[in-house]
Amino acid sequence: MRRYLLVALWPAGLAAIAAATVIAARRSPASPDTASDGPPPEPRGAQSLAAVTADQGSPGGQVESATARQDSLSRDLLGLIKLAAIGSGGGVASYRIMASLGPPVVNHCLAIDEPIFRWTESHQVDWWAAVLRRLNTVGNVWTTWGGVGAAAACLGVSWPKQRWLPPSALGLALLVDHYATHRLHRTISRLGPPTNPLGTYPAGGPDRVVLFSGLIAYLLWREFSGSRRGKICATGAVAALAFSQAYSRGYLSQHWFVDILCGLLYGTLLLGPFIAAVRLVAGPAGVQAAPRRALPAPVTSAAGAHGRADGPLLAQ
Repeated sequence: MRRYLLVALWPAGLAAIAAATVIAARRSPASPDTASDGPPPEPRGAQSLAAVTADQGSPGGQVESATARQDSLSRDLLGLIKLAAIGSGGGVASYRIMASLGPPVVNHCLAIDEPIFRWTESHQVDWWAAVLRRLNTVGNVWTTWGGVGAAAACLGVSWPKQRWLPPSALGLALLVDHYATHRLHRTISRLGPPTNPLGTYPAGGPDRVVLFSGLIAYLLWREFSGSRRGKICATGAVAALAFSQAYSRGYLSQHWFVDILCGLLYGTLLLGPFIAAVRLVAGPAGVQAAPRRALPAPVTSAAGAHGRADGPLLAQ
């Protein structure tokens, strides 16, 4: 009976995450989540209309357009520098935090890990372990890198502006995670459980799932939603993926229990600076789709204003 209680922990955990997500989403308004990001920028439709009017109404329109392109390139270069600085700095800070936690984990956490390992090993169900071996591949290195590459390509094409930002953020996250984690594994040498003595601190699968699924979910939320409900749903989806990966690694005894928890913490520490960097470079979320709906109004008002401005001149 206890074996199946351990099996039931996976759907019960997912159901709890789903219920909490639904309740939080229903209590939250569906308005764009721009309160924490500051005032929204000028809509793109208004900017485009102003640029067209300037090109048509002034003889130096082409010069102004070239200047605008140069300014855009300068902003993109500055944004790339900010992204690299914040993402790399977050990787260094995350490494130092996890390295400081390593010695206490190595010296004191076997008292927690060994009883959990023995209980899990004695209550495994063969057919359920076979199912989890397939689910467990989500957090593997090459699976993660392939998914990140596909997401970077798709987001780079569909991103409304600054199309370099999603591929750059995901690519930099790959580099930071790879080298910081490699350094951690060399700094903190901890043997894994008997079934996987080369297990590492912190667990890499949960770390990768939190970092990359969280960053992809954030980029998708910025592009397609930007609302508070969308943010809650994206957070719930990432939490479900992270729980599933952590449960699979623990059930299959690939890592110690504390190492799995440290992997979740490590992924969260890496994710935070990248989200902050994207927000700093791209600006407020949830305003990309609004200008398309607001385009007809500025065109009409601009035409009327042009007519009113030309009327006295014609009369003279």
